[in-house]
Amino acid sequence: MANTASPSDTRFPARAGDLPQPEPPDAAQTFTLTFWGVRGNIPAPGADTVRYGGNTACVEVQVGGQRLIFDGGTGLRVLGRHLMAQEQPVAAHLFFTHTHWDRIQGFPFFAPAFAAATQLDIYGAQALNGASIKQRLMDQMLRPNFFKPLQTMAAAMTFHNIAAGEAIALGDVLVEPWILNRHTSALGYRVSWGDRVLVYATDTDPTQTSLDPNLLLLASEADVLVFDGTYADAAYSDPNGSGLAPWHLGIEVARASQVKHLVLFHHNPCHSDDQLDQLEHQVRASFARTSLAREGMTLDLIAC
Repeated sequence: MANTASPSDTRFPARAGDLPQPEPPDAAQTFTLTFWGVRGNIPAPGADTVRYGGNTACVEVQVGGQRLIFDGGTGLRVLGRHLMAQEQPVAAHLFFTHTHWDRIQGFPFFAPAFAAATQLDIYGAQALNGASIKQRLMDQMLRPNFFKPLQTMAAAMTFHNIAAGEAIALGDVLVEPWILNRHTSALGYRVSWGDRVLVYATDTDPTQTSLDPNLLLLASEADVLVFDGTYADAAYSDPNGSGLAPWHLGIEVARASQVKHLVLFHHNPCHSDDQLDQLEHQVRASFARTSLAREGMTLDLIAC
């Protein structure tokens, strides 16, 4: 599993006299995921969150020539700046797990959405109140919440109302939404390409008292499982003591589902870099093939 530096490092052209640069990888033959925002609830900028990052949830997946984006927290703004710097039209599939603020608050600041050459396919489940994904994204951009309505975005946007069990084929990439949390109607996603599988399951039900068979099927034999699990026991557990703490649940799921690599995500905004270092050390003592997500971290599923 390869970790690389932040993609922003690649924006600077090679200087005269530099060593020849390797040819870029064939996009149609890559399967990578990059973390642009890793926090839960609210952004957490500051001197003590520099190493892990303070932006809220956003993960970019490049697979089989497709660009998939999961969730649109404030990390989506940073990803948008990176994409605009490439000076080529942006085409992407943007999948929302649910529409709590930490999953949508970066969408109004996603620069490619204001470019006419951009093509966006946007996916989300119907909310518990019946609202579509388009309606919820529009609502957060209405005054007095925001100064520009969604209609000012010049990109060609197609909205897709999806539900668990409705597989989405994007070329030879298969995206399968699964129900993850009955309290929030949140979805998890299983992305398959050839014999490689990525699972994004980041809003689980903290009150469950045993392993959910549906969750085990979702994560089954995944190469990488991105899981909502880095809230410490005291900060995020059932006050009655009946539920599994999220990072404990992540380990149990990874073991039972024969996951190759577990990535814990959606960090508590109150946790500093040092606290997350300690948590990573603690978790690895139970499941060695674990990483805590950091902004700029890239994982290569082909290299797994």
